[in-house]
Amino acid sequence: MTTFQLWRYVRFLALWLLLCSAALAQSAPTTLQVGPSRTIKTIAAAARVAGADTLIEVDAGDYLGDVAVWTQPNLTLRAVGGRVRLLANGAAAEDKGIWVVRSPKFTVEGFDFEGAQVAGRNGAGIRFDSGWLVVRNCSFTHNEMGLLTGNDPHAVLEVENSEFAYNMRPDGHNHNLYIGQIARATVTGSYLHHARTGHLLKSRAAQSNILYNRLTDDGGSASYELEFPNGGVAVVVGNTIQQGPLTENPVLISFGAEGYTWPVNQLSLAYNTLVDDLPQGGVWLKVKPGADAVLAVNNLLVGTAPLQATTPGDFRNNFTTDRGSLAPGGDYRLRTGSPLRGKAIALDKTLQAQREYSHTAKSIALDIAPHNPGAMQRLLARQP
Repeated sequence: MTTFQLWRYVRFLALWLLLCSAALAQSAPTTLQVGPSRTIKTIAAAARVAGADTLIEVDAGDYLGDVAVWTQPNLTLRAVGGRVRLLANGAAAEDKGIWVVRSPKFTVEGFDFEGAQVAGRNGAGIRFDSGWLVVRNCSFTHNEMGLLTGNDPHAVLEVENSEFAYNMRPDGHNHNLYIGQIARATVTGSYLHHARTGHLLKSRAAQSNILYNRLTDDGGSASYELEFPNGGVAVVVGNTIQQGPLTENPVLISFGAEGYTWPVNQLSLAYNTLVDDLPQGGVWLKVKPGADAVLAVNNLLVGTAPLQATTPGDFRNNFTTDRGSLAPGGDYRLRTGSPLRGKAIALDKTLQAQREYSHTAKSIALDIAPHNPGAMQRLLARQP
C-alpha cells in the first residue's frame, strides 16, 4: 500500500467512525433526572424541557400538585429508588387530571396517582387523549376517575401489573378504569377493586383484551364488574371477577348495553373464575341482542345461577360450584381434592390460558398446560 492509499484509508476510517458515533448518539435516548436534589426538581419542569426519545428518571417520594401535559414522542418515565407518589393536591393539568397524555408513544412505570379532582368531576390520575400509552406497575386511587381515555379511534392503551381502587366522584358516575372508543386496549395482571357505584372496568374500545386480572368488589359497591357498552371484539381470559353483596347492579359482565357501534361485535370468555356473593343471586352475563358471536368455555362459576345470556352463543364446559370448593384465604383456587380439577378442555391458542394472575397486581407465565376450569391452574404449597 502506498502512502497515498494509506492516507485515503485512514481518512475513510475516521469518517466512518464519525458517522457511527453520530448514529449512536441519535439512537441513544436522552436521560433526565428529576428530584428534590436534582437540577430538574419537578415533573412539570421535566415535561417542559424534555425532547423526543427521552428517558425521565424520577426519584422516589411524594410530589404535590406536580401536574403535566405530555406530547413528545417516545417518552419513558420511570420511578427510581421506590415509588413516586403524585398527589394532586387541588391541581390539574388542563382541568383534566394529574397528567394529560397526547404522545405517539409514552410509557410510565412505578408511579402512584392520587386525589385528582376537577370542576367537570372527571378528574383522572391520567387522562389519555391520543397516541399510544403503556402503564406499567402503577396505581390509581382516590381520584374521581382512575384512568380515563378519550375517543381517538387510533389510540392504543396497554395496562400491565397495575392497581385501581377507591376512585369516586360526588355524583357516583365514575369508574376505576374507563376506556373510550379507541382502537385497542389491553389490561393484564392488574388488580381492580373497591369501586363506588361505577364499574371496575368499562371499555368502549374496538378491541379489548382483558387478560389475567383480578376484578373484585372486595367490600366495594361497584355496578358492573366488567362492561363493554358498545360491544367490539372483547377477549376475556384468565380473570377472577367477583361481585360483592353491596353491588348496585346484579350483573357481573355486560356486553352491548348501550348499542353496538363497531363493525364486529364478539365476546369470548375463557378460563375465568366468576364469583357471585350477592345474597339473592346475580346474573353472570348480560348480552344485548345483535352480537355477532358469544363464546364462553372453561369458566368456573362460584354461585347459584347457571351461565346464561340474552343472545344465542357457544356455551361449553362451564362449571357451577360454591365457595366450599375453593381454597380458604380468598385465593380463588380449587381445593386439591376438587372433582373439577382437570376438567378444562383444550382451546384454540388465542383463547388458551398462557399466564395466571398472582396477587398483588402481576401475572406469571404458566409452566403447565391449563387443565382446570377457571383462572387458577397452579397448586398452592400445603393447600388443603
